[in-house]
Amino acid sequence: MIRSVDGGTSRRVEAHRATVVNTKPIEEAMTIGDVARTDGRYAAEAYYFMREGLDFAARSLHGPMTPAQFVVAQYMAAEKIDLQEVFARHARGVLDPTVAAAVDQADGPTELNRNISGVNLCWALRDFAHQRWGLLAGLVLKQWGIFRTDDFGAIVFALVTHGFMYKEAHDSIDDFRSVFDFRDAFDRSYKVLERMTD
Repeated sequence: MIRSVDGGTSRRVEAHRATVVNTKPIEEAMTIGDVARTDGRYAAEAYYFMREGLDFAARSLHGPMTPAQFVVAQYMAAEKIDLQEVFARHARGVLDPTVAAAVDQADGPTELNRNISGVNLCWALRDFAHQRWGLLAGLVLKQWGIFRTDDFGAIVFALVTHGFMYKEAHDSIDDFRSVFDFRDAFDRSYKVLERMTD
């Protein structure tokens, strides 16, 4: 479903000033902070969390990125195409030789597919938040304006709109609708600890 434009390689630079890699001319490059200001619904940290959470999800579900996956992901981002189009171009013999070699090395579509469904991304973001902030995870997300999985979807699609993430044609914001209840995922774990300390 959703994947990072650069294959999961972007990192925060100069206090969250990450820019899009190879997708827009320099004078038009937008930062994730610019996306947050343009969208205006959530704190800027929520958008950075989403980007890092997508990297976490990809590593959790697919393992570390191989060199072949990296080459193909960079090509897809630069060309603004999906994996099916990469294979179609490969079959027609019109793929850049370096990318064609990476496709051959990967040994098929399964090895190159690092897409993540909206449902899987939501669960991975829950785990990432718990890993990062422990019992404060729900409080941090609420502070940024994130109260339900639908908010995850809104942030993802804002990042897609501005070229920081990539989606496939069948992907929808509805994929994020009511995946889990935030009270169950975040608040109830806090209440259990609260009861234990009374």
